[in-house]
Amino acid sequence: MSLRELVTWRPFQRRRRAVVKTLCYRLFMVLITVGVAFFVTGNTADAISIGLVTNVAKTFTYYGYERVWDHIAWGVASD
Repeated sequence: MSLRELVTWRPFQRRRRAVVKTLCYRLFMVLITVGVAFFVTGNTADAISIGLVTNVAKTFTYYGYERVWDHIAWGVASD
């Protein structure tokens, strides 16, 4: 299989789907990060700050990552 067959300029999903997937995933990750940060620090305010700041940055990077993978045909079931 050539590189041309693996990469497409046409995305497989709508941008809105990628945004919703990103936000749902990041909400889940915020909860996990805050929980872990609270376990480590024992401070609610610090845990929330850590959870929010890290996950805002990760939300944008995940969205970009998702959009790049949306143009890769490898592993996508054909109709």
